[in-house]
Amino acid sequence: MKRVVSIQDISCLGRCSLTVALPVISAMGVECAIVPTAVLSTHTAFPGFTCKDLTDQLPPIARHWRSQNVAFDAISTGYIASAPQTRQVLDFVAAIRRPGTLLVVDPAMADHGKLYAGFDDDFPQAMAQVVAQADVALPNITEACLLTGTPYREEMDEPFARELLRRVASLGAKKVVLTGASFSPDKLGAMGYDSDTGAYFTCLGPRHPASFHGTGDIFAAVVTGGLVRGMTLKQTVQLAVDFTLDCIRATERDPAAGWYGVEFEKALPALIRRMDTWKTE
Repeated sequence: MKRVVSIQDISCLGRCSLTVALPVISAMGVECAIVPTAVLSTHTAFPGFTCKDLTDQLPPIARHWRSQNVAFDAISTGYIASAPQTRQVLDFVAAIRRPGTLLVVDPAMADHGKLYAGFDDDFPQAMAQVVAQADVALPNITEACLLTGTPYREEMDEPFARELLRRVASLGAKKVVLTGASFSPDKLGAMGYDSDTGAYFTCLGPRHPASFHGTGDIFAAVVTGGLVRGMTLKQTVQLAVDFTLDCIRATERDPAAGWYGVEFEKALPALIRRMDTWKTE
């Protein structure tokens, strides 16, 4: 069985980060080890959340895994709690990464034109150092703008998206997928770029008026799981777009759905069925 390690925070309440990555990647037929970078009482959309930084735990975990000769097919990073922690995450990746180990980086730090609570204006520079090591980077539009010093704008067209993709790739990422891409009022999805070939691709689905916390983490988990199962980047991005839409639809149908996260659990059976039909191991 393929094996992934997901390095990001865990929220005690809230469907995001490791709370999402572990079940979604496991449902795709991939073993998912975890390295919590922080423990939060809730995710950052809740007022007054608590956060315990676990930076000091990364070196001993890496040493122990190296002593056990543990290997991974992919390493996935998400929410990193602080600028100093980005350096520890890079050291951790260097300690356990082997030739052929894929690094997928979701620079989870911002949305809707602004940084998440708890980050200062210097944090994107630190995150850019992590993105520079990525085989695949998965920024949303806000994150891509912050990483590259590009002025943020709400309206997007394809030339602007292509420019953002190239700028993120210029940091060092081999392939970049821009999430939240939309070039028409009724479509929403992602646009990808391969810096080696110069090729672009777009994967879109119908736009839904509702939005929910955690959809970016779901997207990143599916992309990671699909890549280690042998899908092409375009195939796994389309799967991630489709599954994220499945989760949104499932949440919209439930009048009692919590505001704090998408009900991805209801869509997992469909994801499992899709992976059962995928023959490449």
